[in-house]
Amino acid sequence: MKVLITGGAGYLGTELVKLLTKNEAITEIVVYDNLSRNNYNLLLGHKMENHQKVKLVMGDVLDSRSLRKHLKGVGTVFHFAANVTTPFSNTDPHFFEQVNHWGTAELVYAIEESDVQKVIYTSSTSVYGASKQFVNEDSTPNPRTFYGISKMRGEEHITRLSNQIDTYILRCGNVYGYSRSMRFDAVINKFVFEANFNRKISINGKGNQSRSFIHIDKLTKVLSDIIFSNAPSGTYNVVGKNLSILDIVHVLKEVYPDLEFNFVNQHLNLREINVDPKSKLEAFLDIPHDGDLKEDLINFKNKFSF
Repeated sequence: MKVLITGGAGYLGTELVKLLTKNEAITEIVVYDNLSRNNYNLLLGHKMENHQKVKLVMGDVLDSRSLRKHLKGVGTVFHFAANVTTPFSNTDPHFFEQVNHWGTAELVYAIEESDVQKVIYTSSTSVYGASKQFVNEDSTPNPRTFYGISKMRGEEHITRLSNQIDTYILRCGNVYGYSRSMRFDAVINKFVFEANFNRKISINGKGNQSRSFIHIDKLTKVLSDIIFSNAPSGTYNVVGKNLSILDIVHVLKEVYPDLEFNFVNQHLNLREINVDPKSKLEAFLDIPHDGDLKEDLINFKNKFSF
């Protein structure tokens, strides 16, 4: 099977490509990425197993002509390409709409004219908005940020394909963990970076706000396995654990005993979202159990050069 991954050179795509090269049923992997984040790490420093399967296409999801050309012969599409820089989520809606909404629309138009049989779209639990109570796949989305709204619009475009092909919308928790193509704007990754090199982190609000998280290795395993699963088309939550910021800091202090932290804007009541870790996908996939956070952070720490 030939696979195309939009945003394939990014944080998540880099780890999925590495995993898919080991799958004998995958004959070709097209990494479709405009490299706008200067994410070249996938391309450098090592030879992947069965690297001859992998091809880089420097393309943009807003370029419908390029999409149509490179979807020829593709059986499965993973759609990761997105603008995800959280600090801009409520100040620049166009930043998110352009790629997350209209880029997804262009991809869907191109897929409708192709022979693609399966599409897997990584959405976000941010489409649920905010809730102190557990939400699940049956909960009504109510996005509160421009980022969440743009991912919801992307879901609507992908859903349009469900009458023709298998479509999977995966609402992922906040992804953390080591990848060759790191993102250090995600909260746990940012904390680990600052703890390792500065021994000091800043906490917005009181630190009681909680959200759902998922380790990158767990998520890539789910993404890899869903290609050949018998799971029906649908929308599924893929999360690991729900943690408050203070929960993370407590474990981080065990890893870095001399860590200092300070609170910023303690008067703010920041949004939180808690997602039921039990996913409807568990009926169709062998989803790995969630790992120990301290062990995850120690493994991450050991990836730093010094």
